[in-house]
Amino acid sequence: MAVKALTQNRFTDEVLNNSALYAVRFWAEWCGPCRAMKPLYEELAGELANIAQFAEVDIDANPEIASACGITSIPAVVIFQAGNMVDQIVGLAPKSAYEAILKEYATAAAAG
Repeated sequence: MAVKALTQNRFTDEVLNNSALYAVRFWAEWCGPCRAMKPLYEELAGELANIAQFAEVDIDANPEIASACGITSIPAVVIFQAGNMVDQIVGLAPKSAYEAILKEYATAAAAG
């Protein structure tokens, strides 16, 4: 599954008004760790498409979204569940860290 690039309008529709588990990567073109993270994030999106949806927000093009989500450092992956921010990982983390957090929230949602 492809990672969706979100703007303000699409962010509200796709993430905030959605009951799905969402991982949203906040990044910028000038950020070296953000560029390094891109292939890992796309790999996660493919492998975990059955439990979560994946999107990304360019903070330079969409500063209002970054501000509303309290993003002060990038890269950052924010986890949303039923439209609410529930967790985040700031900085470049190992793939296993992203997998663990998404699986944890997916399991909790399934348990209900």
